[in-house]
Amino acid sequence: MTEAFLAHRNLLFTVAYEMLGSAADAEDVLQETWLRWSGVDREIVENERAYLVRITTRLALTRLRTLGRRKETYVGSWLPEPLLTAPDVAEDVELADSVSMAMMLVLETLTPTERAVFVLRDVFDVGYDEIAEAVGKTPAAVRQIAHRARSHVAARRPRGTVSAAESRDALAAFQRAVETGDLQRLLDLLAPDVVLMGDGGGVKQAVLRPVSGADKVARLLASGIGRIAAIGSLQPVQVNGFPALVVRVDDEIDTVLAVRMDDGLVTGLYAVRNPAKLSHMDRETALRR
Repeated sequence: MTEAFLAHRNLLFTVAYEMLGSAADAEDVLQETWLRWSGVDREIVENERAYLVRITTRLALTRLRTLGRRKETYVGSWLPEPLLTAPDVAEDVELADSVSMAMMLVLETLTPTERAVFVLRDVFDVGYDEIAEAVGKTPAAVRQIAHRARSHVAARRPRGTVSAAESRDALAAFQRAVETGDLQRLLDLLAPDVVLMGDGGGVKQAVLRPVSGADKVARLLASGIGRIAAIGSLQPVQVNGFPALVVRVDDEIDTVLAVRMDDGLVTGLYAVRNPAKLSHMDRETALRR
């Protein structure tokens, strides 16, 4: 039982994380999954992977509904918990896209059942019959939900694709512009409709509502992140499969700044400052499909 669980642990964590957007809650779901799994009669299990995914999905769905109520009272914008990821996550283009900060925010706009169905079908290629067992719907209903969720996501996902090399080059230029406070260079790198979101969780100072427009965002970056960087350092890292920046002050992580690129320009910036959401940035998290 232990070997089977450990063999699929990274997959189960990825399923739970994509459904919840919270690494801490995903870890709790894994603990509950293990407790349920350890009490299962092995004789009734035909497919260990499918059985474990089913348990994880059901537990994550229950927790997702609780999280929804918690977010209603959250101070400011709620952003997914950033993960420091290994290079192999970026190499799996579909996996990286599914866990990117931009896509995780798109998934936030789905209902809990839509999110579970979309994640299981479009990310992990789970069969409709298995998904139906996991979410308590008929296969026909699951197909309809999957179609609805897929259309919803397609209308909101990033507009274009950017290679890893282009992303790294753009991030390096963006880092230099922020560090030097070069407003014109920032304006050249930002899309006209760029949006900046901040998450301080009511503990750290952050913008309470999204800020849109290249001029506003550039000035905010220069005065905010630029000021913090002046007393600390900016470090390029891989966050959720894509290049990002970590701001350190006194060797402690102060801010994780994830960047969304579309057609060579920065269209989304996600600044996570809530200390409770930075605990998974001190080690790489293994994600698997």
